[in-house]
This record gives sequence, structure tokens and C-alpha cells, in this order.
Amino acid sequence: MNIGVIAHNSKKSLMENFCLAYKRILSKHNLYATGITGRRIEEVTNLKVHKFLPGSMGGDRQFTEMIERNDMDMVIFFYNPVIEDPRQANIERITRCCDKYNIPIATNIATAESLILGLARGDLEWRSIV
Repeated sequence: MNIGVIAHNSKKSLMENFCLAYKRILSKHNLYATGITGRRIEEVTNLKVHKFLPGSMGGDRQFTEMIERNDMDMVIFFYNPVIEDPRQANIERITRCCDKYNIPIATNIATAESLILGLARGDLEWRSIV
């Protein structure tokens, strides 16, 4: 499955820790990330990550285009709900796109853990039928 990961600057360490904790599960899938997040995940986990541009340079649009092509099976987007920064990836655009195309999305650690554990159990196999 294709798993997309994005993290705003203040959440990048959380994303690194998440990917490190679930490295065994993530290693069985294709990871896609905006530029800096992808590089940091690769450095910490040694997992292969397909990297888009940084979010502020169009990576969020590349990410959304992949969702619109139905090429993304799950998204984990750790964002900072307190800070609105136009240089950060656009949470509203990406969540709306996931909702439109029925792509499971997690925006916090609790939901991300539920999704990743469900993925390991095979709960998202319905995506292969879509």
C-alpha cells in the first residue's frame, strides 16, 4: 500500500518517532512524503521514502494530486492546529481531498496508531479493491 506522511515543522520529531516505532510495519509498504519530512524519516529509520517537494514549494499539491489519482491508500498528517503558516502544507486541502476519495487520514498520534495497527491486521485490504 502507498502511505503518505506529512508533518508541519513543529511535528516533525513526532513523525520521526512514530515512524521509528512502527518501522517494521511501514517497511512493508511504499512511503511518500513531502521533502523535508521524507528526508528526516529516511535518516532516522533507514526506510526508503519517495519524496515530493517541500510542502511550501508545492509538495502538498503533488501529494494531493496523488490522492486524486487514487494512488494513495492512507495519509498520516501531523499538523499544528494552533499555528496557521502559509509556508506549511495545507491541511484543509489534503483532508478534503482524502474525504472526497475515501482515503483514511490520521491527523494525530492516537488515530495514526489505530490506522497503522489496522493496516498490520489487514483492515485496509478493501483499498486494493478500489
